[in-house]
Amino acid sequence: MPLRGIDHVLVLTDDIDATRDFYVDALGLRPGDRPPLEFPGHWLYARDGPCVHVAERAGYTAHADGLGVGAATGDGMGPVDHIAFAATGYEEVHERLVREGVRAVGNTVPAAGLRQLFLEDPNGVRIEINVGPS
Repeated sequence: MPLRGIDHVLVLTDDIDATRDFYVDALGLRPGDRPPLEFPGHWLYARDGPCVHVAERAGYTAHADGLGVGAATGDGMGPVDHIAFAATGYEEVHERLVREGVRAVGNTVPAAGLRQLFLEDPNGVRIEINVGPS
């Protein structure tokens, strides 16, 4: 069974609405259908499917404990360095972040023809946005 790619990233938070709003307003994801899970949260979509799941920390922790898979403790269930998104239109992405009051740091990787923006969500999760050649 070969892996086909990343399905989604789960962001645990104490404020699911503020976290949802960040990913929608600053990054342009859109809220979408979410099955009736046993803890509060949101599913955020890019293109055809959900790529960021937002879950209320306490509810998810209780659910994970109930499944016997271990609780999220402290800063999460393990180290997560960043979530990377592929994007187009560097200037448009940058302008949207400025408009939303999000501080972003730029970087260029000339050998790859890549421009990057690094920022943080309201929970301190680092976000990397990669904009390749058009």
